[in-house]
Amino acid sequence: MNDTSPEQDRALEAEAMKWLALQQESAPAGHWDELRGQPKPTDPLVPATLPTTPAHKPSITEPAASPRASHTTISPAWQNFFGALPPDPDTRASELNARMAHVQRQVRDNGITYNVYAAADQPQRPWSLDLFPLMLGPTVWQQIAAGVVQRMQLLERIMADAYGPQQLVLSGQLPAALVHGHPGYLAAMHGVAPVGGRYLSQAAFDLARGPDGCWWLLSQRTQAPSGLGYLLENRQIVSRQFPQAFESLSVQRLAETYRAMIDGIKARSPAGASAHIALLTPGPYNETYFEHAYLARYLGLSLVQGHDLTVRDEKLYLKTLQGLQPVHGLLKRVDDDWLDPLELRAESTLGVPGLLQAVRCGNVLVANTPGSGFLESNALLGFMPALARELLGQDLQLPAIPSWWCGEAAALQDVLPRLQTCVIKPTYPYQSDRQSFEPVPGHTLSRREQDEWAGRILRDPDAHTLQSWLPLSYQPTWQTGADGAPGIQSRPVVLRVFAVADAQGGWQVLPGGLARLGTREGIASMQRGGSSADVWVQGAALAPSAPPSSAPLPLAAHAEAPAQRQRLVTSRAAENLFWMGRYTERTENTLRLVRLSLEILGGENQHLPSLLNFISRMATRHGMVRAGVPSAAQAPRVFERSLIAGLWDQEMATSVGFNLRAVRLAAASVRERLSPEHWRLLEQAEARFFSASSHTPLPDSLSVQSLLTDTSQMLAALTGAQTDRMSRDDGWRLLSIGRHIERLEFLSTALIEALPLGLIGEQAGFDAVLELFDSTISFHAQYQQSRTPQALLDLLVTHPDNPRSLGWVAHTLRARLRRMAPLADGATLPLADGLPDLIEMRPESLWPVNQPALPVGAEPPLTLPLLTILGQCQTAAREVSDQLCALFFSHSGQARYSVGA
Repeated sequence: MNDTSPEQDRALEAEAMKWLALQQESAPAGHWDELRGQPKPTDPLVPATLPTTPAHKPSITEPAASPRASHTTISPAWQNFFGALPPDPDTRASELNARMAHVQRQVRDNGITYNVYAAADQPQRPWSLDLFPLMLGPTVWQQIAAGVVQRMQLLERIMADAYGPQQLVLSGQLPAALVHGHPGYLAAMHGVAPVGGRYLSQAAFDLARGPDGCWWLLSQRTQAPSGLGYLLENRQIVSRQFPQAFESLSVQRLAETYRAMIDGIKARSPAGASAHIALLTPGPYNETYFEHAYLARYLGLSLVQGHDLTVRDEKLYLKTLQGLQPVHGLLKRVDDDWLDPLELRAESTLGVPGLLQAVRCGNVLVANTPGSGFLESNALLGFMPALARELLGQDLQLPAIPSWWCGEAAALQDVLPRLQTCVIKPTYPYQSDRQSFEPVPGHTLSRREQDEWAGRILRDPDAHTLQSWLPLSYQPTWQTGADGAPGIQSRPVVLRVFAVADAQGGWQVLPGGLARLGTREGIASMQRGGSSADVWVQGAALAPSAPPSSAPLPLAAHAEAPAQRQRLVTSRAAENLFWMGRYTERTENTLRLVRLSLEILGGENQHLPSLLNFISRMATRHGMVRAGVPSAAQAPRVFERSLIAGLWDQEMATSVGFNLRAVRLAAASVRERLSPEHWRLLEQAEARFFSASSHTPLPDSLSVQSLLTDTSQMLAALTGAQTDRMSRDDGWRLLSIGRHIERLEFLSTALIEALPLGLIGEQAGFDAVLELFDSTISFHAQYQQSRTPQALLDLLVTHPDNPRSLGWVAHTLRARLRRMAPLADGATLPLADGLPDLIEMRPESLWPVNQPALPVGAEPPLTLPLLTILGQCQTAAREVSDQLCALFFSHSGQARYSVGA
């Protein structure tokens, strides 16, 4: 039974809204406050320097609160959003803190990263996501969507003219310097009809709300707009924190637009609905690589880099283990000038030689068609209203921030005296030889600096564009203040909206977007400490879709429901999976060796010469200590310190730290194939391990053993993810083969080193070998205390069910190689046949019953069959490694390190 009356409930709600309004850091004067749905009062409300909405077209606004209303009024959407929170202020703050912590934990768990300057040896920066979404009402969203669709139509017409008749330039409606003189215009594509009849498949528009409540266009992105993956992750994380509000506000869903985008690319591609679409990424060191991998996995696309592709007979192909596979569509995340080193930037390693010729021949659809970069120029915005009337016969519904290209004498004369009220922006991109710079707000400049900028503009007016300064609206965020107390604070916000072409020939606007939050000082940039927020578009109404400018595009005549396909494995992905498996196994082996060595050096057997010599020889052979370090028998403490110091030695290609980091780097190149849990295990294992290396002095033996135990447990979980959480395709088989090559070589070497030291003839040595093989529990369960050479060999050499048995490893490796035979015309079959069939042997045939255990220091007889078999295992492991690299990876460089490195 409810203990409170309706009047009491309303009072509690009113109290909660009062707390919400009063405790928030409000927007600065003259800026729109998203929480309150009105501008922060100033005198005058809108300064003369701000843009004004032209009278002949409607502005995209939402109704503001009454001018007489208190500035503590909260907009209805935000009242609904916060209505489900507890009324008690302390409980409410605690609840929001817990949800914010969950958001941050989810970002880490999902491995969402954004790094401006990604480094190979540094973890990437976690994505920054705020707890609260940006709210957009249904009316204002319909206006935004209609305006974006109209601008997409206009951009398509402009690009069609620029690469066709060029009437806009000839008639003087568009300056030639902004088309032919723009580095983003590709003369090589002039006269080329777009594949599928359309130049643009997607575009992004950056919008901001001014103090008048009107949404203004700031810029447009057509080459490789980012954000489609991040906004989807934002939605999945934030919506789970406020499920009741999400449902009650009828927030529009996103998934259908993604499907429409891919269906549209397939419908326009040469192969129709059965087309093979790939996503072209610059690689794992790009700042938005997480998004590329995420989108490829979500959309079911092949994630490829430039060297994964090749052009043959003017057609694009993907290099895979199955041979060359045709690619009919390319969703690119590489800027145009890097796409083809034959015709564009010769130094580019990100593109594909001959790609532009394949596009010209109509054999591959690239989204967007190369050459759209000139549409991104800030200067173009000033010409768009007149172009809309010329090309569409319409006035623009979505107003753009007033822009003046200084290359026009009249514009320069008009705007230069008002420099302090404008933002100075570059006309041309940073990759060009033309002058470029970061945008500079004129009102932040001193008088002397304004004069200096005016001089620069006069010396090279074409390179400069001036735009009106727009006070950005401020979005509520959940922040921890300087005093450590959490609360709601305001941050400036810019909205990125996406439009995509669908299969019917129209445009669809994603009902939402990516909100970018700046610092309190007003910088809304992810590269300068900014954050992001989800975008909730309210109401059930769908975003409007403009009628196609031409008849709907029919699907290809041969299009039918695609048959089930085997997942393609690129040669690059196969190589990285192979080395990922090898480095994982190598890390486990070296960890086990170091743990065994530290246990011997600190245990009751630390004075046994045979054990000390064994760990010294194994550590030296596998590069665990540097050359010249005394052996464990000569100076055990010196050896121990050297062994510990070598754990994090990045110059030693065999150290635990080097191998652990190598696992992560190999995995980064195939991240689209890994689950978030798999990737998180990798990052956590590496971060946990390297955090200990920052201590001065280095940790002692006991602390290191604890660290190694924790790392071993995480690697065991990683092995489980590789074994049970990955599709068993050819890529997974190569990962498994890499692991078994390393295991076969390491374990056979361990036995070869143990034999002449007489380890299997004494209990401590016998137990050490079992420990190194990770088979102690199995031995005690099956053989109890029967420490005979035959029992040891039965478990470690010939046993068919022990995964640490050389026989099991060789048998499994043989099966994997046979499954790979169709990919190499049977070339892996001789490799499989070259592996010794150990599980068919009896231990007595390897170590005769009448052959006693070797005493310490005695060399094993050359006639001992076990030595021959162990030598065959070592040789076979190296042979399989070399031959596989030659068969599958020779195109991408030599194998990085030999088996015994």
